[in-house]
Amino acid sequence: MADYDYIIVGGGTAGCILANRLTASGQYRVLMLEAGAAASSMWIPIPAGFSKLMTNPRFNWGFETEPEDNVYGRTIAVPRGKGLGGSSLINGMIYVRGQAQDYDAWQQAGATGWAYRDVEPYFRKLECYPQGNDQRGKAGPMHLEQVAERFPIADAFLEAAAQDGQPYNEDYNDQDQEGFGYYQVLQHKGRRWSIAEGYLVPARKRKNLSIQSDAHVIRLAFEGKRCTGVVYIKNGREVTVKAQRETLLCLGTVQTPQLLELSGVGRPQLLQKHGIPIVHELKGVGENYIEHFATRMNWRVKNTVTLNEMSRGLSLAGQVARYYLQKTGILTLGTGLVHGFVKTSSALATPDIQYFFVHASYANAANRVLDKQPGMTIGVTQLRPESRGSIHIKSSDPRQGPAIRPNFLDARADQESLVSGMQIARRIVQQPAMQHYVAKEMNPGNNVNSFDEWMDFARRTGQSIYHPIGTCHMGVDDNAVTDPRLRVRGIDKLRVVDASVMPLMVSGNTQGAVMMVAEKGADMILQDARAG
Repeated sequence: MADYDYIIVGGGTAGCILANRLTASGQYRVLMLEAGAAASSMWIPIPAGFSKLMTNPRFNWGFETEPEDNVYGRTIAVPRGKGLGGSSLINGMIYVRGQAQDYDAWQQAGATGWAYRDVEPYFRKLECYPQGNDQRGKAGPMHLEQVAERFPIADAFLEAAAQDGQPYNEDYNDQDQEGFGYYQVLQHKGRRWSIAEGYLVPARKRKNLSIQSDAHVIRLAFEGKRCTGVVYIKNGREVTVKAQRETLLCLGTVQTPQLLELSGVGRPQLLQKHGIPIVHELKGVGENYIEHFATRMNWRVKNTVTLNEMSRGLSLAGQVARYYLQKTGILTLGTGLVHGFVKTSSALATPDIQYFFVHASYANAANRVLDKQPGMTIGVTQLRPESRGSIHIKSSDPRQGPAIRPNFLDARADQESLVSGMQIARRIVQQPAMQHYVAKEMNPGNNVNSFDEWMDFARRTGQSIYHPIGTCHMGVDDNAVTDPRLRVRGIDKLRVVDASVMPLMVSGNTQGAVMMVAEKGADMILQDARAG
């Protein structure tokens, strides 16, 4: 049995940031436990490698939702990164801060100290985006680049958006999010820049940081209402470790509530059902699950070459050579090329829809198999869904994944926003600038026009876009799991620092917000340590 000042449970985005920040002074002994392995694969540094990693059980936990009527009984993939670096190893690398109003709404919901004026300095702290203005970070650990590759069909799409009356926006992370342009991605000189690269690599040489990979934490240890450490499985045997100061949960929105419930923290009826002794009643654990739901509209195109053809045969061989020689070409692309943030109503103060444009189309989206014919896709997602779901254990066995019930499209407002977003996407593609390229709309097809037809398409084909939040949300209400300093309510020496603490969805891809939460959380932990 070994003792540490802090134990970090989870080696993903938040865990790597805490490992770096808490060991920087050399004052504290820190142990990080990660159930996955060290991040070693030829595909990790190659941006386009996400398509290989996303379907690899070595790097993806492979969770799925429970069948739900709102999506016609389908199960939907919920990928979660596995290994040191977590989801930053396998995601599409898109970086979005969100809207200032998102964080002001957190404060209004009870997350005191999390308004935009409070969190904005942490975004700047983590960013290395030299081409941005003074509102952007220039020297942080996370390299950012605007998508470098340019294609005529993408430029035509931007022109079509302008013809539709949409503004051009060079930097959607600088004050005003509305408009169209090229995405910013977590890359450096054409390579994926993961959290492990930015935070863990510099910290690993420190003697006060210990890292255990292939270490699956199965429960928290308690003395009364005080968390004393964790129990984990390594090489088939149980190991107990103690934290003198705090245990920090960084497992993410799916697995943090799962571990709390397996450890006896949650709803008494649920714990009793699975034979788990009750340590502390917290009825909000696993509730308030929020996720972005997206449809993929796609078109058959003409008069151009798309990723569908460029990623095959001799064309692919040429692109591989180009990447290894110059770090350019299609292997530098992730899940989005051109962004769009639009308002579906003039009555809205800020955008409620996000677009992901790429000149490619999937024959099988789940398996990341592209069409053989030329195509393009616009992913459409509602930014701030009102529908709420839950994530709860199905068993007392820590090896079994939890029941994930997102309850997609339950709220009428979500339905109306998404349908309007798809209609605007079609309208943009119908503008003159795109007519040289568009052959026909494949999905949903021009025969889909009524509200019910659009909703049928969404329910039949829509997917999660891997932005789960909220299942241990912070606040001061009775359902809050964590307080605004990320401490688990009613439990001493236990905090949650990951996407599960977010009380409301942010407007865009969530990794940027998770990094901010971890940076601010690290400051809070160190402040409280200094205060004694």
